[in-house]
Amino acid sequence: MSAPMDEMVDGAGRIRPHWRNLLGAVGGLGKPQLEERARRLQRAAEEEGIASILPGTKAAGMGWRCDPVPLPMPAAEFATLEAGLAQRARLLEAVLADLYGPQTLLRLGLLPPMLVYGNPQFLRASRRANAPAPNPLLQLYAAEMLRGPDGQWRVMSDRAGLVSGMGHAMENRRLMGQAMPEAFRAAKPRGLSIFFELWQDSLQRLGPQRAGAPAVALLSPGTADPHWFEHVVLSREISAALVEPGDLTVRGGALFLKTLQGLQPIDVLLSRVEANTLDPLEFPEADAAGGVPGVLDAARHGALALVNAPGADLAESPALAAFLPALCEHLLGESLLLESLPTLWLGSPGAMAQVLAAGEPILIRPAMDGAAPGEVYTPAMAPRLEAAPGAWCATWLPTASVAPCFSGTALAPLPLALRLFAVSDDTGWHAMPGGLARVLDGTAPMAGRLPRSGWCKDVWVLAEEEALPIIGPAAQQLPPIAIRRNSGAIPSRVADNLYWLGRYVERLDRAARLIRATLTRLRRGAPLPREIAEVAALARCLREAGLIDAEALPGGGSTTALAAALAHAARPEGAVGQLQARIANLTETVRDRLTDDMHATFNLSLRAARAAGETAGTGLESLSRAMVANLRFATAVAGVASENMVRGGGRLFLELGRRLERSQAVLAEIGLVLDQPPARIEAGLRLVLELCDSVITYRSRYLAVLQPTPVLDLVLADPSNPRGLAFQISAIQAALAEVSGLTEDPLVDEAGALSRDAEALVQSILASPEQAVAAAMLPPQLSEMADRLGGLSDGVTRRYFAMLPVARSLGLDGPVAVPAEVLPT
Repeated sequence: MSAPMDEMVDGAGRIRPHWRNLLGAVGGLGKPQLEERARRLQRAAEEEGIASILPGTKAAGMGWRCDPVPLPMPAAEFATLEAGLAQRARLLEAVLADLYGPQTLLRLGLLPPMLVYGNPQFLRASRRANAPAPNPLLQLYAAEMLRGPDGQWRVMSDRAGLVSGMGHAMENRRLMGQAMPEAFRAAKPRGLSIFFELWQDSLQRLGPQRAGAPAVALLSPGTADPHWFEHVVLSREISAALVEPGDLTVRGGALFLKTLQGLQPIDVLLSRVEANTLDPLEFPEADAAGGVPGVLDAARHGALALVNAPGADLAESPALAAFLPALCEHLLGESLLLESLPTLWLGSPGAMAQVLAAGEPILIRPAMDGAAPGEVYTPAMAPRLEAAPGAWCATWLPTASVAPCFSGTALAPLPLALRLFAVSDDTGWHAMPGGLARVLDGTAPMAGRLPRSGWCKDVWVLAEEEALPIIGPAAQQLPPIAIRRNSGAIPSRVADNLYWLGRYVERLDRAARLIRATLTRLRRGAPLPREIAEVAALARCLREAGLIDAEALPGGGSTTALAAALAHAARPEGAVGQLQARIANLTETVRDRLTDDMHATFNLSLRAARAAGETAGTGLESLSRAMVANLRFATAVAGVASENMVRGGGRLFLELGRRLERSQAVLAEIGLVLDQPPARIEAGLRLVLELCDSVITYRSRYLAVLQPTPVLDLVLADPSNPRGLAFQISAIQAALAEVSGLTEDPLVDEAGALSRDAEALVQSILASPEQAVAAAMLPPQLSEMADRLGGLSDGVTRRYFAMLPVARSLGLDGPVAVPAEVLPT
């Protein structure tokens, strides 16, 4: 077997010129500092990058890490690869155009029909036998390559369907800029932003030239997809709306995004979902909930540009590599510049015998499944291959070139697979001046789609002083865009997720406050009679909030069961941990609506709260500290929402969820605490002030005098108290009015009525000669107000999330008139 080519050292043992400056910068750091930079890279990836999955999310387990030593590439070598990529992309586009059109390649015998008609990726619904496709079938392309001992890069896999890795490359570059600034100054790599600007421009040029810029959207399967974070990164880089199938609808042969204020047209759709699940009308076996009915018909008639076109996955067939040289001569009249690794389709005569006689490593892959990683051939596989040779292909593997990789303790030479990317525009194909190098450490798959986790390097195409200046895409001549300041231009799914994110953050805040207040009393040792009553009231609040079971309620003066229940609630599997997990999942669903700083704030503070619960044990002091960590998280969310989110639909629904949840909690807690004899009402009032975080305000206003009316005015009717009911209802009313934009809105009117009723409750107590008795009679009225707030929440759900018309009741004289809700058109 040939010795592997060393990317860093030439045949004479000398450092290659393009490595010298980089190695000087890396070597100058020293081993301890390099170890610290590697840890910094990993920490940044976990907190804000490709691996920054919040605890409890569905996509947990993304273990990508970036090596602190990049892979440099001379500009001349990259130019050669770029030319080869461009030609290969043109060739695959021509092959797809023929197979989904006249199919002359099949008639001439240049391709076996089995590799087309027997291929699940050949979508008959995409074929246009008599007319060319209105848009390019291939607009985005990637190739994964190995460099052999002869120094030549050869393609191992073509990616033409769900092309992944560009987001990883972009994040690697950003994180490397933070962790290895010395290397950047020494090596001077070319930037990546120009590539994404060119891609954004080319996508917009695919849309119709009408008033306003064409609307571009990136279609993602959602947060459960292993490449969800990349979808977030790409949507930001190319200024595309990040949508899911449920956000879209086809009306009148065109595609629209469903928002709270109606339908918005989508002109270009960058799809990251499997093609055979894209349209349930074309693929009846696909789940209807996983696609957009009618989207292929919209693309077929030119109303929508789909990138890449459904069926482009056909070009990923591993067996196609065996026929590309002849196809290139036939279709382009050129020799293939960037060759594939030697590949045989085992359905060809004599191919099986060559495999059986080979002594070199051979990768066996399904002939028509480009997503499969493949297996290295062993004699035990022969019966399976001989039983169905047409279903398999064989690729001869070279001894891949190696590059220095930092294992955590030392640099070691490890083999690499290089993935480069290209996009097309009106002038041709252009490659990203960088890429993703996967370290083949024995656990990484050799081929197929990008795995869920791995070890990678940032690829640096070095800038040369004599090189021509990089020229970006020419500006498109577009008409001026009308100013928009609407609050409802977000998908209902996003509004729903933000709304419930706000609610769950408030539930966590409430849980932490209740548990902390209870622990404070349990830690005092022998409690006073007043404290026993307070603990009992707090336990009722904990039970109502779903934090403890009925068995944990204190009885006979014993609080042992209560303390044990609070310790369990703080654990990840307990009630608090479950709230944290729900918040984490919801945060990931709206990640595209959060800036990097916002997401990092969420991530770090929630991780800290989770870790505090995991290590708290059963000690009352440590449990109390864990609750403080949760309170800090909730405070961080409130601060970030206040200072970093535009006062639009997203923030309004986050705020609406928080305020509805807090108002219901205030009513529930006050009602439970006041539900005791009038003689004990003073202890209840003191607890009310503590739970509503209003002790200092009350003391500053009324000194030490504690009376029902001023206490209840502060927590129920004072619109300036951010922990009181009136403040919440006022915020709810303002948010509903801004989102709906209606002059008359029953939801806004109901919020106003609740505000007036809260004020009336306080006035009724003030007018009572026995304020303690009147306060003790409040719980039923507070419960009724909480029910009305629940009805208000249901109305928000029906109008904005479920998109259902309001319920109507029938009386003896016919339908009762109910104000109509506004639904998207």
